Amino acid sequence: MDSAPSTETVVQAIQTLYHNPDPACKERASAWLGELQRSVFAWEVADQLLRNGQDLETSYFAAQTMRTKIQYAFHELPQSAHQSLKESLLNHAQNLVSNASPVIITQLALALADLALQVAGWKCPAKELIEKFGNTVGNLPFLLEVLTVLPEEVNSRSLRLGANRRGEVIEELAESCDLVIQLLIACTQSCAADSRVQAKVYRCLGSWFNLGVIQGEAVATSQLLNAPFQAMHNPETVSSVHEAACDCICSALYVAEDITRYESLANCLFQGVISLSEPYHVSVAQEDIDKSLNYCRVFTELAESFLELMMAAPGQGLGDLRILDLLLACVGHCQYEVAEITFNFWYRLSEVLYKRDSTNLNTIFKPYFQRLINSLSVHCQMDEDHEGVPDETDDFADFRIRVSELIKDVVFIVGSINVFTQLFRNLAETPNTTWDVTEAHMYVMSAVAKNLMPFCVPSPSDESEVVPQVLQAVLNLPQDAHIAVRYTGTQLVGELCEWIDRHPDTLDSVLNFLLAGLQHPKLGSVSATSLQNICAACREQMARHFKGLLQIVEALDNLHISNEAAVGLLKGISLILTKMPHDQLAVGLRALCQIQADRLSQLIVQNESVKEGTRTDPTIFLDRLASIFSLFQYRHTAPEVQNGQIHPCQQVVQEVWPVLSDTCNKYQADIRIVERCCRCIRFAVRCVGKQSAGLLQPLVTQMVNVYQTHQHSCFLYLGSILVDEYGMEEGCRTGLLDMLKAFCGPTFQLLKTGGLRNHPDTIDDLFRLCARFVQRCPLVILHSEMIDAILECAMAASTLDHRDANASVMKFLRDLVHTAIANDCDDDYQVRRDMVEKLMVVRGPQLVQSLMSATVFYLPSYMLPDVADVVFELMRYNRASFCVWLEHALKGLPTETTGGAINATHKQLTDFHKQITSAEEVKTVSSALRDFSRLYR
Repeated sequence: MDSAPSTETVVQAIQTLYHNPDPACKERASAWLGELQRSVFAWEVADQLLRNGQDLETSYFAAQTMRTKIQYAFHELPQSAHQSLKESLLNHAQNLVSNASPVIITQLALALADLALQVAGWKCPAKELIEKFGNTVGNLPFLLEVLTVLPEEVNSRSLRLGANRRGEVIEELAESCDLVIQLLIACTQSCAADSRVQAKVYRCLGSWFNLGVIQGEAVATSQLLNAPFQAMHNPETVSSVHEAACDCICSALYVAEDITRYESLANCLFQGVISLSEPYHVSVAQEDIDKSLNYCRVFTELAESFLELMMAAPGQGLGDLRILDLLLACVGHCQYEVAEITFNFWYRLSEVLYKRDSTNLNTIFKPYFQRLINSLSVHCQMDEDHEGVPDETDDFADFRIRVSELIKDVVFIVGSINVFTQLFRNLAETPNTTWDVTEAHMYVMSAVAKNLMPFCVPSPSDESEVVPQVLQAVLNLPQDAHIAVRYTGTQLVGELCEWIDRHPDTLDSVLNFLLAGLQHPKLGSVSATSLQNICAACREQMARHFKGLLQIVEALDNLHISNEAAVGLLKGISLILTKMPHDQLAVGLRALCQIQADRLSQLIVQNESVKEGTRTDPTIFLDRLASIFSLFQYRHTAPEVQNGQIHPCQQVVQEVWPVLSDTCNKYQADIRIVERCCRCIRFAVRCVGKQSAGLLQPLVTQMVNVYQTHQHSCFLYLGSILVDEYGMEEGCRTGLLDMLKAFCGPTFQLLKTGGLRNHPDTIDDLFRLCARFVQRCPLVILHSEMIDAILECAMAASTLDHRDANASVMKFLRDLVHTAIANDCDDDYQVRRDMVEKLMVVRGPQLVQSLMSATVFYLPSYMLPDVADVVFELMRYNRASFCVWLEHALKGLPTETTGGAINATHKQLTDFHKQITSAEEVKTVSSALRDFSRLYR
């Protein structure tokens, strides 16, 4: 946008956006307004629109524009304009807020808050705002909104205040805290009947609690803390106020976890929360689910905050175990959404108990976990009028999965066999049990079934009596049993696979049961999954059934089985092969693979259009082939091959290769199919290792040819696998380097035109490939004319905040530098060091500057350890040169923010330089980078 538009033009565009019925006109108006908001003219236009106050849509657009400009484009304004902007916003607030819509109030409040935080010259903004707006009741909603968002925005990532400015702001807010509390107390007294104001008071108090500036003693002894509890006690409290009161109490409980600082606050909160038991039961009786959820959140936050106290002194003081009774009351709520809120606490409690490994503590908490599991089994019950198998795609299915995961994590406290036995006895001792209760119990039994064996060693009686009865009951389920019971029963049989392995006399009857299930249209997939578990656990015993399993594989496409279940079944059957002699393994593997290869060949010949997820989709059979080969690459499942011995899978891989090659050629434009094809080839190559050498030349030729037209990054990844396998073979290095050269041209052109950010997968796979060269044949890539361009691309990509892509870039950089110091006894050590020295003399300063820029401005904290690896290797390589490079990079960083705040003092820069350059461990570097980055965020 070259010039500022008139306000009339802007208003017309806003009217078009909101009121024109033509979608095309709306889209054009939206695009034009977006361009306006990104331009420097938006400041003046928004200010004028706010001054005019024409209508709701226009005022909202103006307020929202002003907020986003302050938040994301504050650097566009010179410091001389900050004061006038502040005065303008205060005037707009004064003129608009009494009758403004809540959405406009929120946008203006955020704009003022973000301005106050970024302008270092605006001292004590909370005090000034209270003095300006606190004397008029009509201004209270706006004032409370500003005082709510002001502490919240302190830690906003988009503002990038920096640690120094953030510390100043927090100190100023702490000084204003008493004044804010006085205002909130006055509001609770003078506006007790105004639910809107009351809700804002609670949200504001919670916001200041979250910032950690409230003195617990002052609040604990005031009437202010009682107000949210009174709101939650009153059954007539409206939902918005009830939720705000809940949020406020939860915020207070969160900070009260620091018991040494907030002891008096913690005691007051404890008594207040315990008193909410009766109001919770009232909400249950009134079927007010929203309020029940709020009470449960408060109870859970109390338990989370006082968990350590419960561990230190269970049942005493703030470790009172009535907290757990409150939680279990919520778990017993008829709606599972209420119970789900408590899950994280039970995870944490079980984790603490596991780490402490105390029999006394386990004994104390065991009854609570027993009650928890019993209640969860009730929640797992489906509706009695449900028809069909359990739906695995709805919210209830997700909840049952989370229940299963939770039980698996906590069951060690109760004992798996105890839970299993109790659930069985519940069913056995209850006459006329309905199908939904039976199914739910079986579902929970499935969660603990795989853990039965470790826990039944001390007390085998229950295991030897109960498990056979359960298994026989499932195997003998009548055909007219509810299909959901048969479905979950089949699932339970699969989860009992380890028990079945210890009791081989049950195997034949189990296999007959699962074979019948495979042929059932609604039980096929779950039967296949259970059969997979049986194959994996009973490998040696299942070898005699391999021919029968092969017949099942041949019939897969005629059975009602999902492709995911079919892939799993093939994995299970392939595991059986790993226990066979080499000659039998080769025959069995050929038979398994030939079935899938034949299907692919038919698709190639038939030339049908691909319909994803149907039998015309090659990925179905590519995934199946990949699942077979994938198992033979792992150390614990790969066949043992002696030096000079032919790998039993080699011939099969060579036989399958032509089909994979034809598939890749035919579908080369379809990235989804090509990715699956490369994945299958990768597993095949890994399966036989260097004995796949016969595939190397045709494979590389095909990859390079297709890549010139279709830059699928999976070819780069597959290339890295080939370098890993053959990079140390002298005869293969030239061909592999030619492959890299052929890849680099199209890749650099793609990144140049499309941008690094738009192609993170290509960045990821390119530098995986380059890193493999550095690891396997460093001199080959160091002598290459491409190394300088690759290094330049790596430095540009170092600021990319895509986790996998950046990790690959940093891994390449770290390994590149490491080649100059690794294996210093090797004959080629000095050559490697000289080559790296040649690169670093030119690129070293720029590399360090890129790393510092990435650390400070681009990468999230969790990605900085990868940067630290590179920095530490640079120091190990040449500490003296690195000191100079780092000093130069630090001098190039901005010393002040746009708002006039100091980013980093000279002392902080000096301390950081010293901390980094004197580090003897990479952890020290990582910690220093993380702390330094906070100065600019």
